[in-house]
Amino acid sequence: MSSKNSNYYAILMAGGVGSRFWPVSTQDFPKQFHDMLGTGDTLIQKTFNRLAKLIPEENIFILTNERYNDLVFEQLPQVTERQVVLEPAMRNTAPCILYASLKIQKENKDAVMIVAPSDHWIEDETAFTTNVQTAFDYCQSHDALMTLGITPTFPNTGYGYIEYDKAASEEIKPVSQFREKPDYTTAKSFIEQGNFLWNAGIFMWSVAAVVSAFKNNQPELFQLFESGYDAYNTDLEDNFIKENYGKAENISVDYALMEKSTNVFVIPATFDWNDLGTWGSLYDKLDKDESCNAVVNAETLLEDSTGNMIRSKKGKVVVIDGLNDYIVVDKEEVLLIFPKAKEQDIKKVLQKAKAKFGDAIG
Repeated sequence: MSSKNSNYYAILMAGGVGSRFWPVSTQDFPKQFHDMLGTGDTLIQKTFNRLAKLIPEENIFILTNERYNDLVFEQLPQVTERQVVLEPAMRNTAPCILYASLKIQKENKDAVMIVAPSDHWIEDETAFTTNVQTAFDYCQSHDALMTLGITPTFPNTGYGYIEYDKAASEEIKPVSQFREKPDYTTAKSFIEQGNFLWNAGIFMWSVAAVVSAFKNNQPELFQLFESGYDAYNTDLEDNFIKENYGKAENISVDYALMEKSTNVFVIPATFDWNDLGTWGSLYDKLDKDESCNAVVNAETLLEDSTGNMIRSKKGKVVVIDGLNDYIVVDKEEVLLIFPKAKEQDIKKVLQKAKAKFGDAIG
């Protein structure tokens, strides 16, 4: 057993597909299981190790789709079957968080926990740990739903925003409201107002607080999963989940809980954060050459080419001349050459490619 606090738990969310990172990220092998930055660790391994600085390894639960079960055990050989919570169907974040929370509550009613995506990049892991510790200390003695907000560096239209009470001087700030992804003008006004943060989708709460929030705000969802309480953490759990999980509403935890609750607080994060949602966000994180090209794995000969994001298998020679601001990704059966400015369209292109060449490519 670990010397860390045995009441500390984590839910590591690893069920997404990351289709904007196609062709590297595919439905059978999504981005959280890839070493996207060429660091030697996959994103899920990095996230697990970051959480393990504060949380006992045996209390880190991996929430993923059943098709990724083998990938999880391959990449995190230290976890046991107890820690891998499998969704038999894709139902967004609320149902799987409620399911995992009830399992944890049954095991330890004093648990406090963090819910963290498996595919984010956090540079300063010590600052991250300090922020989470602050949240845990607060959640142990308060009925609170906490989130970490990221101080915006520019008017990003790809993130939701968290508006907090301007009058709050302490580190933990009451949330006034969650705001949907804004247009550019609205995003600019958010930043000018100074009390808006990016919503990073990282949550902390006691198991008692989150279960009670589900009970009050999502009674139907709560009843569905609560009816299996006796089966959780026993041999009967699999059957109950297979029969009932698909009945759950497809709803995010933001909608289900955070936007409806009055006991929501935010800590403005003190660490650098990148949600690694697109090739462009990966480009922003990587070191560049003198012509601002970012390269992962490839050996390159580049002439008159600037601002490109280039990725291939290790050691492959890539020669480019006269190309600016493109994403160039070479994978066994797919080569993508795509303007960085249109990176949000990669999802649509993937659908067209699947329609033409079959599902196997994505």
